[in-house]
Amino acid sequence: MSFATIEKSAIIKDAQRSPTDVGSPEVQISLFSKRIEELTEHFKIHKKDLHSKRGLQMLVSKRRKLLDYLKRKNLQDYLDLIKKLNLRR
Repeated sequence: MSFATIEKSAIIKDAQRSPTDVGSPEVQISLFSKRIEELTEHFKIHKKDLHSKRGLQMLVSKRRKLLDYLKRKNLQDYLDLIKKLNLRR
C-alpha cells in the first residue's frame, strides 16, 4: 500500500529546500499529502475499512499541524506550498 522509494524520492526532491533536506515541514507535508491521496483512493473501494480510516484521520491531523506551524513561521512558503499541492485554504 505504501508508495515506492523512487516516487518518495521524487516527492522529496521536489519539496526540499536544499540538496540534503529531508525533514523540513514542506517535505513532510508533501509526503503526508501523497499518502492521504492514496488512502482516499483505497476508501473508494473499501468503504468499511475503519482501522485504516483512523490512520487517515491521524495523517490529516499531522498535516494540519505542520501546515499551521509553517503558516506561523513563514507565510510565503505556506502559500506557495498549498498552491503547489492544490490544498484548499
